[in-house]
Amino acid sequence: MRVLSLRINGDLHRTAAPAHWTLLEVLRYQLGLTGSKQGCDKGDCGACTVLLDGEPVMSCLQLAATCEGREITTIEGLAPAHRARGGEGADPVQEAFDSCGALQCGFCQPGMILSARALLDRTPFPDRREMQDALAGNLCRCTGYTQIYQAIEKVACEGAGFAPPKTSWAREEGGD
Repeated sequence: MRVLSLRINGDLHRTAAPAHWTLLEVLRYQLGLTGSKQGCDKGDCGACTVLLDGEPVMSCLQLAATCEGREITTIEGLAPAHRARGGEGADPVQEAFDSCGALQCGFCQPGMILSARALLDRTPFPDRREMQDALAGNLCRCTGYTQIYQAIEKVACEGAGFAPPKTSWAREEGGD
């Protein structure tokens, strides 16, 4: 066992873990941060995606020991980071996924949201091709991707100060 010092969601965590443990195993089984899902364990599904120094990585492929000295953001840290920057409530990406109907079972949701957040942080107004590329490592078997792309567009438009495009499935305000 090795004692690791990991900066996760802005807090320093010291925890002992076997040298072969992945970041996902440390997050879930040592620290109780279960938002990152254990799916395929081989980097195919993206359910375990976290941000490492602001970039999405599959935590099932990342040895925990290689993450010392780096900033790790999990889905649990997204809303608190948003509030620390002066925002209210959940991160706008989380809010948009909810309001656009971009979630169903929720298994892929944390990885999708973190990949979308990383995209918007580096490209404030991405086009559909950039969205597709950014989410290429995240699989969703329930919703399809249209509403996920619309959620990203909503955050981009609102961040730029204008209303997102009207979608055919959206209800009118105050309507049924």
